Amino acid sequence: MDTSRLSVSAAALSTDLRRALRLARDLGIHGVELDARSGLDPEQITQTGLRQIRKWLGDEGVAVSAVSFRTRGGYADGERLEGRIAATKAALKLAHDLGAGIVLNHVGDIPAEAAGPHWNLLVDVLTDIGHFGQHIGATLCAEAGRAAPADLARLVAALPGGSLTCDIVTGSLIVHSHDPVAAIEELASHVAAVHATDAVAGAFAGRGRAVILGTGQVDIATALATLEESGYRGWISLEPVDERAGRTELAAAVAYLAAL
Repeated sequence: MDTSRLSVSAAALSTDLRRALRLARDLGIHGVELDARSGLDPEQITQTGLRQIRKWLGDEGVAVSAVSFRTRGGYADGERLEGRIAATKAALKLAHDLGAGIVLNHVGDIPAEAAGPHWNLLVDVLTDIGHFGQHIGATLCAEAGRAAPADLARLVAALPGGSLTCDIVTGSLIVHSHDPVAAIEELASHVAAVHATDAVAGAFAGRGRAVILGTGQVDIATALATLEESGYRGWISLEPVDERAGRTELAAAVAYLAAL
């Protein structure tokens, strides 16, 4: 595959952002995900800080592929919901300012039926966030894996167009008893991010474990080919299983994908 579209979380390389960008470049990885919950608070970063980050990115020839903003609660979880909405909007603004255009998160539990207060609240909140995102030029991108692909497709269909996109996390789909290739086919027109991860399933959904890319139950070659056929041309993100050996693992993952 074309490795020029590979990305990695900056935090997986180093807690120092400038060093992380340098290490990504050295690995031949051209995109980085920045974590808006750890060391890069979108509500506190200044214009000077943004300019400095943009300069570092330019110096290393690396782009921001996405801003990650993993919340504890979902968007129909009433506890601290207003703060979660405001913080998500701040992360969307940061993503736009850094040229990424997407914010990665989960949406929380999706009701089995499209009715009732929980469903209505989820749709209302995501519609509001979607309107804000379209206004400033960034979109919330929900993980497919923790959320069933069919449920995500149903939720996206209930929202105004362009309100929500999907992040295919191949290993997480396996862990939660979903077929990554079938998920890509079902969500094809809504996919805005992909995490090429591997895993082995457990005895029950959610009980599996992450493993090094190419050693688990994800058919990576078929998943990538299906993405290609669906017209996806965005970033393919990598995640090391053991961050202590992250650089070695990522180098091996790049080589593995380059050979496909």
